[in-house]
Amino acid sequence: MSDASAHPGSQAPGSAATPRLAISDLAFGYDGKGGRMVLENLSLNVADGEFVAVLGPSGSGKSTLLRLVTGLARPTSGTVTLDGTPVTRPRPDIGMVFQKPTLLPWRTVRDNVLLPAGFARSAGPKVRAEADRLLEMVGLSEAAKAYPFQLSGGMAQRVGIARMLLHNPSLLILDEPFAALDAMTREDLSLELQTIWMEGRKTALFVTHSIPEAVLLADRVVVLGERPARVVADIRVPLPRPRTIETMSTPEFNAIAYDLRNLFRDLAGHGADKKKGAA
Repeated sequence: MSDASAHPGSQAPGSAATPRLAISDLAFGYDGKGGRMVLENLSLNVADGEFVAVLGPSGSGKSTLLRLVTGLARPTSGTVTLDGTPVTRPRPDIGMVFQKPTLLPWRTVRDNVLLPAGFARSAGPKVRAEADRLLEMVGLSEAAKAYPFQLSGGMAQRVGIARMLLHNPSLLILDEPFAALDAMTREDLSLELQTIWMEGRKTALFVTHSIPEAVLLADRVVVLGERPARVVADIRVPLPRPRTIETMSTPEFNAIAYDLRNLFRDLAGHGADKKKGAA
């Protein structure tokens, strides 16, 4: 395997002095006959205000990792702590955007943003005002009374981002939120997400299959190996912000993306060798 640190994005230390999110020796597997470990000995620290992208081969357990971080699943062993408190169940200080928008079709855009507050009709004036502010921030003020079937895919994901931010969470979790969108819309929303993130500098964990998207958005790119997955590379992205489409054509950007692609080729070759050995 090539040296993943041999580019302008230097190898990042696996821990921060006072991490906001701390994942320690995490393991997850399925019970029963033929059950396999998905994650094993996975450790990762994320500092306050840091944006970390997670890359890995298909099926490596990236979405499983996010389910464990959000408390939607329990680990086989290991711990996840946020601000020093173990995460054992979903909690309001963790906001999440999924691969699909998961909007309620019978509710308006505004009411979908208000879902974390319970029934929209019972939301107080401050919460409603915050929902309106967030819709303005994501460019959907004029669509507040629209229904999901009237939205494009990009608009629907903007609703999901606004909903994630309603209760001012300390940790943002994004599970391939732009994967189903066309390339141009995906680039536009990535840049919009950067703008939104820069306003509040929330701690963020972002899963993606796209190397350019990861390098464009992240302060660090963490790479998971084949199952049972663990962190095999942790790369800093020292590019100045705000980043733009032009950033993606710079030598510094392309050097980081190039080495990440080489790392993935090495992982793919290693996985193929393991399968041959097991045959």
